[in-house]
Amino acid sequence: MNKINYQLELDKIIQGLTARGEVPTLLMHSCCAPCSSYCLSYLAEYFHITIFYYNPNISPESEYQKRVREQQRLIGELPVKYPIAFQEGRYDPERFFAMAQGMEQIPEGGARCFRCYEMRQREAAIVAKEGGFDYFTTTLSVSPHKNAQKLNEIGLQLQEEYGIKYLVSDFKKRGGYLRSIELSREYDLYRQNYCGCVYSKGEGEGL
Repeated sequence: MNKINYQLELDKIIQGLTARGEVPTLLMHSCCAPCSSYCLSYLAEYFHITIFYYNPNISPESEYQKRVREQQRLIGELPVKYPIAFQEGRYDPERFFAMAQGMEQIPEGGARCFRCYEMRQREAAIVAKEGGFDYFTTTLSVSPHKNAQKLNEIGLQLQEEYGIKYLVSDFKKRGGYLRSIELSREYDLYRQNYCGCVYSKGEGEGL
């Protein structure tokens, strides 16, 4: 099965919006400030963005709070065409552990991660629907360690389920990931050395 180039699909959407003079609202789930940096600098030219910070997978809580503060700081400092709002979801690590039960030993990038994508994207879809947003999406596809095909597959499934448009993406394309590293350096952002959960941390430390 041929992979879909979701960057080209995003290009088409943006071209259509620009041609019609539309600036839609977008609820963007973010995993961290570094990953969101490129996504925001790119899409805030075309959308009214609200960052939705929902990551119950992050442990410990001190790490979670550190990433929240960095996300808020970046939003305050990043020069963009349209102002960016911030909304924090509930920090509920027990929800993540319940979701991951039985999959603790699965290597990073497998079924446990896909379930985690779905959990966070589903919450974003619900909040976007309730908030009357035009679109929802996630920053996760900017990472070379995240499966963009799976992320978009989940997002489009949730689009059908909730009746809220999912903005497809593969933000790592066209140097997006490298640009996120540059922006992280420019804004002196805290860059964590693991995705967020205890399993990714343990794998990164060779445990």
